[in-house]
Amino acid sequence: MTDASPAARLDSVRSDIASAAKLARREPGEVTLIAVSKTQGPETITPLLEAGHRVFGENRVQEAEAKWPALREGVDGVEVHLVGQLQSNKAEEAAALFDAIHSVDRPSLVTALATAMEKTGRRPGCFLQVNIGDEPQKGGCAVAELPALLDACREVSLPVAGLMCIPPAEVEPAPYFALLAKLAQDHGLAGLSMGMSGDFGTAVTLGATHVRVATRLFGERS
Repeated sequence: MTDASPAARLDSVRSDIASAAKLARREPGEVTLIAVSKTQGPETITPLLEAGHRVFGENRVQEAEAKWPALREGVDGVEVHLVGQLQSNKAEEAAALFDAIHSVDRPSLVTALATAMEKTGRRPGCFLQVNIGDEPQKGGCAVAELPALLDACREVSLPVAGLMCIPPAEVEPAPYFALLAKLAQDHGLAGLSMGMSGDFGTAVTLGATHVRVATRLFGERS
């Protein structure tokens, strides 16, 4: 499918989301498709914009700052989400640029984002990243630390949209998605940012509200 047109790839992913939603007796409109455009240039992003897609994801503040102001020009309704790790010293730039931040994982970042939102007057929705597989190499708070992180967010009125996870590679992701969904339910959170190119169908059946898709839309990165 990667040699198909951008519009055809987009239709294919949307169709798979709709099929997974139907299995779970959900509406496809309950799921936001984030086209993860990290490392992609205007020549690959613009065709998706022309096909009507409006929600994109970036991994790095600097890369997004360099390309999105121009890409957004004259296009209504574009949202750019930060799906990569965020350093506290970049919180102000992130608050100014992004419409949602999917990688809030520690109290120091909560504090930095609250200060940044106060300063910029912008309040992007924040997903708390949970290290759902307890992997030392991955970002995210430990499951046991989630209640304290939520308390820190509430203390400074950070707008918490939900939870985010990246399950361990090479294993069945369903149990990890189910655990994240239960954690969100237990804490009264509606948003679930989970599922990527290889497993977003499973994520949708287990309640994902946001899926982060790169390869299926843009092909393998060189």
